[in-house]
Amino acid sequence: MAKTVFDVLDDKLAELQQSQEEFLTSGGAKDFPSYRESCGAIRGLAAARREVQDLSRNHLEDEDD
Repeated sequence: MAKTVFDVLDDKLAELQQSQEEFLTSGGAKDFPSYRESCGAIRGLAAARREVQDLSRNHLEDEDD
């Protein structure tokens, strides 16, 4: 099956999320504000991915009707 725009967007968001997670696990956060910023970015990217996945699912359901 060909990738949809939803798949491409989710892949990019997942890549950004993984980058932030790797930053944290490698000790990249040198202080608490940096840690909080990265955690917030991860949380935001996860929320964005859920929204994209919901939109994709709704779009596919609409096409089936």
